[in-house]
Amino acid sequence: MAIILGDHQYGKAESRLVRIYRDQPRHEIHDINVSTALRGPWDAAYLEGDQSNVLPTDTQKNTAYAFAKSKGVESIESFGLDLARHFVGDVDPVEGARIEIEEYAWERAIVDGSEHDHTWLRKGQEVRTAAITVDQTGEYVIGGLKDLVLLKSTGSEFFGFLKDEFTTLPETHDRVMATALEAKWRFSTTDVDWEAVYVEVKKLMVKEFATLQSLALQQTLWHMGTAVLEAIPSICEVRLKAPNKHHFDYDIGRFGIENKGEVFWAADRPYGLIEAALIRDDAPPANEAWRAAAGLA
Repeated sequence: MAIILGDHQYGKAESRLVRIYRDQPRHEIHDINVSTALRGPWDAAYLEGDQSNVLPTDTQKNTAYAFAKSKGVESIESFGLDLARHFVGDVDPVEGARIEIEEYAWERAIVDGSEHDHTWLRKGQEVRTAAITVDQTGEYVIGGLKDLVLLKSTGSEFFGFLKDEFTTLPETHDRVMATALEAKWRFSTTDVDWEAVYVEVKKLMVKEFATLQSLALQQTLWHMGTAVLEAIPSICEVRLKAPNKHHFDYDIGRFGIENKGEVFWAADRPYGLIEAALIRDDAPPANEAWRAAAGLA
């Protein structure tokens, strides 16, 4: 029997990095979490402990901090491209690099009715993500968000589903729909206004969630992904993951109180987990674009 080394990569996960621009009276902040992974001929490191081709993970971390100053962090997609291009183009024998980034949003404090120049409050909505892969086949950028918690109090139905002897769920034509959305979208180019596209994608997805008379969370995901692909030509693929955060009418009738869809038990588990992938029929090959490293983006 022979044992063969399969796919492998290595890197530095979750380097917490804050870049503050202080060159003007009004400061700017970018708060990110950077994970790097390098791909190449590392067999000897695994099989023999030979580190001669291994760029230390500590060096990868230091590079991220140095690039935060020298290259800047105007958008996480462009910052990830700068890092990946450096590792592949400037470091022998690196053949591929995967950069995953989370960004935590801040909003300016309001003082005496005006935005403060150098004080922020952490925003509690979604976490923005980006995953950048550069290798011999090309450059790939995946934008995204996670933990975008959405809820609507009506406009959702669920009926006509398959039933068997274990089915107890009642049909409904009016229910609460809630989820914590994870969305990722692959670009077909790197010539993109990253900031504008992110804002537009989020706006489109929220609109579809809010306005669609939904017959299932599956249908909602289809409409969200379709809206993005129809509106933004630079995006060729969308992947969505949505836990169904169930809200069940709570039985307060036993206390002599009528509940007309106004009081709910918000169940955190178990939950339905709905996933979908939508892709243009002319999308370029993804190759290793979706191969994860730290798995944070």
